[in-house]
Amino acid sequence: MTQAGATRVWRPDWPCPAGAVLGQQRRGGGDPTMRRDDAGRTWRGSRTPLGPATLVVEPRPADGAIHAEAWGPGADWALETLPALLGAADSWEGFEPRHPVLADAWRRHPHARLGRTGLLMESLVPTIIEQKVTGQEAFAGFRMLVHRFGERAPGPGADRHLWVQPAADVLRTIPSWEWLRLHVDPARSRAIVTASRVADSLERLVDLAPDDADRRLRSLPGIGVWTSAEVRQRALGDPDAVSFGDYHVAKDVGWALTGTPFDDDELAAYLEPWRPQRGRVPALVALARLHRPRHGARMAPRGHLPGGSVSPGQRRGGT
Repeated sequence: MTQAGATRVWRPDWPCPAGAVLGQQRRGGGDPTMRRDDAGRTWRGSRTPLGPATLVVEPRPADGAIHAEAWGPGADWALETLPALLGAADSWEGFEPRHPVLADAWRRHPHARLGRTGLLMESLVPTIIEQKVTGQEAFAGFRMLVHRFGERAPGPGADRHLWVQPAADVLRTIPSWEWLRLHVDPARSRAIVTASRVADSLERLVDLAPDDADRRLRSLPGIGVWTSAEVRQRALGDPDAVSFGDYHVAKDVGWALTGTPFDDDELAAYLEPWRPQRGRVPALVALARLHRPRHGARMAPRGHLPGGSVSPGQRRGGT
C-alpha cells in the first residue's frame, strides 16, 4: 500500500485550466517526467531544491479547487510552489490585443496563464537538447537521457513509470561517448555539461528580473536567444520571452496576423508595441492553432533514429 503523501487544496481566484498550464512543461508525448492518468490528474516528477518529488495535480472544477499530493524530499517545496506552477504569478494586466485575431484568441482562452516552475536546470537541459534538431530527435534524446541517468520519482511515481531528470552532479560526469549514444552531438552536450558545472548559480537566476536572467544565461557557451527565451518562459513565467530563432514562430505569427510570414527581424519590430508582454502574441497565435500551410519537403530524421520521415513542423529552434 502506498504511503500517503503531503497534501494541499488550493482555490485559485480564476477558473484555472490546470492541465493546460502544466502542459507547457511537457517535452513531447512520451515525456518520462510527466504523466496524465485516466482520472484527468497530471503527475509530475521534478528535482526541487530540497530533493526529488512526485506531484499529482487534480482539478476539481465543481468546487473551484485544485487538489494536490506530493511525495519525496521535495514534497513540501512542490506543494508550496503549486500556485506559481499553475499560473498564479502571471498577470495579463496591461496587455492589449491590438489585432482582431489576438482579441478572438484571448476571448476563446480567457483563463490562459504562464506557469512558473522556479527550476532553471529542469527547463535548460531539455531545451539545449532541442536545439537545431527535429522534435522527434529531441524528445527521443531527452527520454534516453532521463531513463539512463535519471531516477525513478519517489512514492507512487515509480509505479506510474514516472522519472526525475538527472542531477547536475550526474550530468557533468557523463562522458562524451555516452552523449553520442543518446544522440546528443558534442556542441549540445558541451553546453549541458558546462551549465551543470555552475548549476547552483544558474538556479538562483529565477530570483532575478527576466532581463538580468537572460543576460546571464546567454553568457554561457551554447546558450543563445532562443534557448534563453524557452527557459525563461517555463522557469520564470516571463511573458516578454520570445523564441527568436525558432523555425516556425516568426513565420506563423506573420502569416496569422498580416498574411505574410515574418523573419526574426520583422517579428521583433512588429512585437515592439507589446513590450513587456511580447511573448503573449505568439502564445495566442499558438492557442488559436494558427500557422502557415506546411507545404515544404518533409525532413527525414537522422539515420540513428527509428521511424519514418518527420515533418518540418517538428523542427525546433536555434541556440
